Amino acid sequence: MNLPNKITTARMLLAVIIIGLLLFPYQLFNITVPYIFGEVNSVYFAAFILFLLASISDFFDGYLARKHNLITDYGKFMDPIADKLLVNGLLIILLVPHATAAYDSNQFAMPVVAVLVMIARDLIVDGLRLVAATKKIVMAANIFGKVKTVLQMVAIGLFLLNDWPFSLLYGDKGYVSIILIYIAALVSLLSGIIYIVQNVNVLKGEENEK
Repeated sequence: MNLPNKITTARMLLAVIIIGLLLFPYQLFNITVPYIFGEVNSVYFAAFILFLLASISDFFDGYLARKHNLITDYGKFMDPIADKLLVNGLLIILLVPHATAAYDSNQFAMPVVAVLVMIARDLIVDGLRLVAATKKIVMAANIFGKVKTVLQMVAIGLFLLNDWPFSLLYGDKGYVSIILIYIAALVSLLSGIIYIVQNVNVLKGEENEK
């Protein structure tokens, strides 16, 4: 297994660890979850650190694979799975933080509409990619998709930190996090529309002219 594939596998494991960390039944074992900075749940902070590492690895595995011509079928298969498990897994968990064992009343939730838009977009684009792949057509990523990913990761990080340090200025309303996640949802929707428009011939059964 080459280095990019090892990084991808590590990101997959980090995603599982992050989800497990947030869902672990702390109260069942009488474990008190402390706060840091006075406002940030330490479990969510640990999840943030791991999420940051996983997000950085998402850049390096693709960069190294392209630079050193180490692109493999394993990487093509596992990389999107690792990404979806990491991002969509956290989007769902942060949508219903009251369902996590580490939750307390100070942790605010992601807006439902934003999460639904982003997950629906991913499902549609992934389905389109699958159809294109059966016809040996490669759908190139557009800039909006990359911007969407960055915005998602920044917004998820802020939600894990409960909008800290902005909460020091605006209280526990989560204004910055919520604004960012809505912007990410808007960019996600836009990138999805662009993918469909640019590759509508795939759905029509026509050959891609590119």
